[in-house]
Amino acid sequence: MTYRLTRLSNDDAKELFKFEKVNKQFFEKSVPPRPVRYEIYEQFLQVLIGLLEEQAENKSLFYLIKNETDEIVGRINIVDIDWREKKGYLGYRIGEAYTGKGITTHALQILLQQNKEINHLLAKTTKDNISSQKVLERNDFGMQGVEGSFIYYQWDRKLNTSY
Repeated sequence: MTYRLTRLSNDDAKELFKFEKVNKQFFEKSVPPRPVRYEIYEQFLQVLIGLLEEQAENKSLFYLIKNETDEIVGRINIVDIDWREKKGYLGYRIGEAYTGKGITTHALQILLQQNKEINHLLAKTTKDNISSQKVLERNDFGMQGVEGSFIYYQWDRKLNTSY
């Protein structure tokens, strides 16, 4: 099966809402819960509008990971982008049915290749989220430290010429 990244758009509202609802309990095992606004469709639409505005203002890049039948299998984002520093913060989540298949690792490779204007990415994951740690390490993110229950990572394009 092949996977691709598509930029978040208004057309994705219903499928993205479904993706978030179906995977809610799974996600909450490793990341803090989403606000209640993600559980009520009308409120979720307001969240989506905010994300799309942020993307239109070039403050963040939001992508959906889709399979060959256009089903959303995950999300991957660069947020809080500082274009002068060419730096942003990485976030991602993969649906429970798609874990352990290398999809997130591959999606991150695509993200890095498609966004060559970003030279530095920062990421964090919880200590117990071994899968997320592996995704970052397989994509040449270096561990920067541990604080509380989080592990912090950094990626630098100059040190990773394969992207």
